[in-house]
Amino acid sequence: MAYRHGISISERSTSVKSPVQVLSALTVAVGTAPIHLATETVSINKPVLAMSFDEAVRKLGYSSNYSNFTLCEVMDTHFKLYNVSPVVFINVLDPSKHKTDVTNQSISVQNKKAIINQEGVLLNTLAVKLTSGGNNLAKDIDYTATYDDTGKVVISAVDGGAISASTTSLVVSYSYLDPSKVTDSDIIGGYDASTGKSTGLELLNSVFPTLQMVPCILIAPKFSKKTAVAAVMKAKVKNINGVFKAKAYIDIDTSIANVYTKAVEYKNTNSLVDEYASIFWGDIKLGDKIYNFSSHAAAVTAQTDEKNDGIPFVSPSNKTLVMDTLLANGQEVSLGQDQAAYLNENGIITALNFIGGWRLWGNRTSVYPANTDVKDSFIPVRRMFNWVENTLVLSFWVNVDDPTNNRLIDEFIDSANVWMNGLAAVGAMLGGRVEFRQEENPVTDLLNGKVKLHLFMASPPPAEDIEWVVEFDVSYLNSLFA
Repeated sequence: MAYRHGISISERSTSVKSPVQVLSALTVAVGTAPIHLATETVSINKPVLAMSFDEAVRKLGYSSNYSNFTLCEVMDTHFKLYNVSPVVFINVLDPSKHKTDVTNQSISVQNKKAIINQEGVLLNTLAVKLTSGGNNLAKDIDYTATYDDTGKVVISAVDGGAISASTTSLVVSYSYLDPSKVTDSDIIGGYDASTGKSTGLELLNSVFPTLQMVPCILIAPKFSKKTAVAAVMKAKVKNINGVFKAKAYIDIDTSIANVYTKAVEYKNTNSLVDEYASIFWGDIKLGDKIYNFSSHAAAVTAQTDEKNDGIPFVSPSNKTLVMDTLLANGQEVSLGQDQAAYLNENGIITALNFIGGWRLWGNRTSVYPANTDVKDSFIPVRRMFNWVENTLVLSFWVNVDDPTNNRLIDEFIDSANVWMNGLAAVGAMLGGRVEFRQEENPVTDLLNGKVKLHLFMASPPPAEDIEWVVEFDVSYLNSLFA
């Protein structure tokens, strides 16, 4: 040691660690996007992070045809209607296989311009001729081809090129993106051992390693109405990367459950009973746009969390939905409070226009009423458990492989207890504490490097049923004689 004479100072790391809190409502959306309209490098079967509507449009393209391009409704709901971000998108629409070829189609020319009346045309496949037996015209010499505001291709004559003022028709051949060819298997995806690549829902495991963000809500608008897709969604959210947990938001197919009374049978028949899943009955209409309920539900959940400092202890139920009509199989429906309550008591969420406009209505996960455990049956309590558990993983991962001594155990206990006390102070917890119990840590486990901490917590359940008892008090009649 060097000789010292005077004063020296050193620092030591704070013994109480601040938690590395995860985003509480990061939506991961799996579906189809109009990638032919994207202006940046196209991503197929890769997690794409977007912080704004413009960024999502650049990376994935945008179309108001939500039925064909389901990820566009997620862009609209999250970034425009509810103003929440970020969102992770996974596009499975692949032009190498989800396409249809068109050969020698005749289109009319007016004022030296022609429009191909087909959405999704891939410009790199476009061939233009004056006649079916003629030679291909030269792009940028004879014509230009661009997309209009509706996503259709406009062919314009170049001055001095082969297309003259007297030209009345052109013959075009092209391939176009065909979302109708996307199957359940494409959404479900999987892992290819020969290429080492994952696709579809399997990419949920790639979100954190790629983006360092923990998935919290998984949606697949339109496709989650398929029971095979819903089943995989339920399974995937329970064990992400072996450590994280999320929620699956699943839509009920109202073409089958076209009235609310059929929704319960649909739920049970299709085994949509799971504490990590929330299911929604009805489609949402706003103006001339029709959305899947799960897109709005994920966005309003994120909005609710944002208003509560990113802590998911407040239920999204009874929060405002940006909509004007509830649909079932394309028909307008209006539920009474008793009808909506029937769905709720069977673990199904819907929209209610009763007091204060349209509201998301329902607190229960789909496991209810089969399982009434508070941590599994109430959405905000289940989400709090997910959030706390995910936060513990991130916060204490750095301590893996540290020496098992009193200093390590004290760090776990002190840090977690301070965090729990802070949550209780803001009303996000009724209480919480961490204990290191001897009976849960036998010597054989400690010798094998296994340490178990026991966290007790109680997050506030929603006040779902509020009753006022009103009574006539006859003693107040005495005021007549005052």
